Amino acid sequence: MVRKPVVSTISNGGYLQGNVNGRLPSLGSKEPPGREKVMLKKKITLLRGISIIIGTIIGAGIFISPKGVLQNTGSVGMSLIIWTACGVLSLFGALSYAELGTTIKKSGGHYTYILEVFGPLPAFVRVWVELLIIRPAATAVISLAFGRYILEPFFIHCEIPDLAIKLITAVGITVVMVLNSMSVSWSARIQIFLTFCKLTAIVIIIVPGVMQLIKGQTQHFTDAFSGRDASIMGLPLAFYYGMYAYAGWFYLNFVTEEVENPEKTIPLAICISMAIVTIGYVLTNVAYFTTISAEELLLSNAVAVTFSERLLGNFSLAVPIFVALSCFGSMNGGVFAVSRLFYVASREGHLPEILSMIHVRKHTPLPAVIVLHPLTMIMLFSGDLYSLLNFLSFARWLFIGLAVAGLIYLRYKRPDMHRPFKVPLFIPALFSFTCLFMVALSLYSDPFSTGIGFVITLTGVPAYYLFIIWDKKPRWFRRMSDRITRTLQIILEVVPEEDCHEL
Repeated sequence: MVRKPVVSTISNGGYLQGNVNGRLPSLGSKEPPGREKVMLKKKITLLRGISIIIGTIIGAGIFISPKGVLQNTGSVGMSLIIWTACGVLSLFGALSYAELGTTIKKSGGHYTYILEVFGPLPAFVRVWVELLIIRPAATAVISLAFGRYILEPFFIHCEIPDLAIKLITAVGITVVMVLNSMSVSWSARIQIFLTFCKLTAIVIIIVPGVMQLIKGQTQHFTDAFSGRDASIMGLPLAFYYGMYAYAGWFYLNFVTEEVENPEKTIPLAICISMAIVTIGYVLTNVAYFTTISAEELLLSNAVAVTFSERLLGNFSLAVPIFVALSCFGSMNGGVFAVSRLFYVASREGHLPEILSMIHVRKHTPLPAVIVLHPLTMIMLFSGDLYSLLNFLSFARWLFIGLAVAGLIYLRYKRPDMHRPFKVPLFIPALFSFTCLFMVALSLYSDPFSTGIGFVITLTGVPAYYLFIIWDKKPRWFRRMSDRITRTLQIILEVVPEEDCHEL
């Protein structure tokens, strides 16, 4: 059952500050003997925070997106500029989110900030699109990349059957869901290991590329800007591909309430992570072009595999394994973070109540994790997910741009808010303007895909009035919802976070 959010009026306060159900219990509160507060624990350290960001950013994107960026820019030089610009832009967005995350110390990321600044309707639309389409589709796509690369060494001389890819993908998705349902600590520890695997995959490409440069293999960089001129219509799509590869810098803000000392940890983790990723991405693209021409890169479906086959010989078989582990890390980090978004949205009354409940022993938001499983499976077996992601980039960057624009609004509307970390105003201004400008421009460059994304986003408006605003639902509907919630509580062994239980 979806609950009406509890809102009280507080002077100079926002929507979240007035929500009684929105507060986590104090870690210092004392419980009666034999009783413990059921809540999410603060287990995200600086190292784990860095691993979440890097581990979620570096997925299949850097191994696939170079083709899309080059295709829409027309030249090697312009593609490298786009990669650098997307890295700097992502850093600006990440720094803006660092201020938002240390000012509004609540999990939920985009949803929480839009809720605080713009109110419940835009926030509901954001979580509506995330729950139904964006996250299941994004998880399914990165999982399909995992399935393809993990099977690559076994199908060297023949095509991998689609059914085999989808079956191994389904297993991978299930493992990730189970892992995130069982333990926050184990999920974070595995993410650290997978982050090192991701960086190893990048190093395996960068080091031979640098050696090629030392040997004077620079023929593909001569006349780097020659070729097809980049069109104003192609830039938004190049932007989408580049930003897709960098996407993930915002996930630490989804778990703010679980971060130790968030005022210092969040900004530091973001700055370290973005510096590592941006340098790594640009050097990786440079390495590609030391061995592969622009024309050959456009013909490749998996540029990292093509590159490794040229330079690494028999060792090239290790690259698909590292790429698969990279994808698995992105799956794990994405599910870990986004499940907290659903948890917070439910806590605020925008999703069914069961999604805000915590497992009594494991202290994980179990229902918010497993709700993704059936939706992702539907996406997995429903067809071409890559085109689906293209038009859902519209909704993703629209709402991220709005969230960062909300930072500027808060600076003027509520100047007295405590801000442990503060960025120069031009950073959020430039980031939000670029996001919103590219989103608007994409309506002209790709009206079909972005148009569908726009329509799907708009369906959240009637859904909000039907499920949230409409009070006079039939009695049978309310009874059925309560019965379903109680049954799921018993099956899943979950309770509302502020309930106390005998242990």
